[in-house]
Amino acid sequence: MPQIEANGTLLNYELSGPSGAPVVVFSNSLGTSLAMWDPLVPYLRGRYRVLRYDTRGHGASQVRDERAEVEDLADDLIGLLDALAIPRAHVVGLSLGGMTGQAAASRHPDRVISLTLMATAAFMPSEASWNERAALVREKGTAAIVEATMTRWFTPDFPAANPDAVAPVRQQFTGTDAAGYAVCCNAIGRMDLRPVLTRITAPTLVIAGRDDPATPPAMAEEICAGIPHAELVLLPKAAHLLAVEQPAATAAHLLGFLDRHREAAGTATGAAAFETGLANRKSVLGEAHVERSLAAAGDFAGPWQDFITRTAWGEVWGDPRIPWKTRSFVTLAMMVALGREEEFKLHIRPALHNGVTVSELQALLIQTAIYAGVPAANGAFRWAREVLGDEVA
Repeated sequence: MPQIEANGTLLNYELSGPSGAPVVVFSNSLGTSLAMWDPLVPYLRGRYRVLRYDTRGHGASQVRDERAEVEDLADDLIGLLDALAIPRAHVVGLSLGGMTGQAAASRHPDRVISLTLMATAAFMPSEASWNERAALVREKGTAAIVEATMTRWFTPDFPAANPDAVAPVRQQFTGTDAAGYAVCCNAIGRMDLRPVLTRITAPTLVIAGRDDPATPPAMAEEICAGIPHAELVLLPKAAHLLAVEQPAATAAHLLGFLDRHREAAGTATGAAAFETGLANRKSVLGEAHVERSLAAAGDFAGPWQDFITRTAWGEVWGDPRIPWKTRSFVTLAMMVALGREEEFKLHIRPALHNGVTVSELQALLIQTAIYAGVPAANGAFRWAREVLGDEVA
């Protein structure tokens, strides 16, 4: 993943999705990385342009072992938008990321389209306890507190029932730099955002886990008291890392909120740069496939690759007025109708990646039999089995 300098700090980030769509930026919790959003972001795929980054001192971002405040983390976020030439964005943050979001929205209200705060607080005493935790981690590393942390982050039965969901989070936590973690602990201990909540003018959604011992619902209610227009959602069967424990429910609330406050898409994207189309093409078809196609093009087919990258992937797939899931439906149906086996097979897995389920794929192929003919649909069912194997058995 690329790094870029923002507010004097090298931040690791990932930007994906339709080039013309509104940007949603995700800020991670203390002791995780941008990967903590992996269970959630697929729900936004193709509808929004998703920007994830590692908070300073976390993941692959730069560690700055010096005093920092939550306001500095907010300036990192705004600096990232500046560096990527993104004028405005929807901001989503969980825990420390939510604190960063509050500070950013209060300091830079013109840059925040909407604000979603998950499992977070405006004030988390005591400073002494945060300093003690920082000192312990500096001495023994994050592994010294991983068990206690996982207990707070998930409801009691979740880790045993969902080891594949918890294991990556545990790995992110134990892999977090001790100094990077400690600096942010100290910042949380000194933080008091309550006096600036009234400066937040962006539409605000606050989501709390009903079973969260780290930032209980009372802390979410305190935020809403300071932001009178804020909406509050309490998720049942969710502790602190609610985006991991309840990704579908979290996504449903988040998408409903984002869609209500989505700025108009306007007209078609229009002429697009090669780099813009290339990013969309890789995001949909996969980087390896696209790189192979470009490498094999040579001088003869090079102009053709340039054309389809700019036109098909920049102008058409980059047009935010139709989500990528819908575009996948249209593409697959047309390939069935036209008997384009190679292109159909090329687009099956990207369609699943764009949110099309196997059940929906089955329904689509049945419908194509009505309008494109039974032989065409029969062939498409065979092609699907050849690509997906046991997934459609």
